[in-house]
Amino acid sequence: MAFILWLIAVILVIAGIIQLFQGQIILGIVLIVLGFLIGPGGYSIFSRRN
Repeated sequence: MAFILWLIAVILVIAGIIQLFQGQIILGIVLIVLGFLIGPGGYSIFSRRN
């Protein structure tokens, strides 16, 4: 499961960087932030907290 989340996060961050280079600043930032939230490292919206 962690590998799938990591893979999705990487894809989102790469897509966000591509959007930044194409001039779509807001969409690029949103995709990068979503990538950081979904990723298994650090803070993840899918991890269970007690």
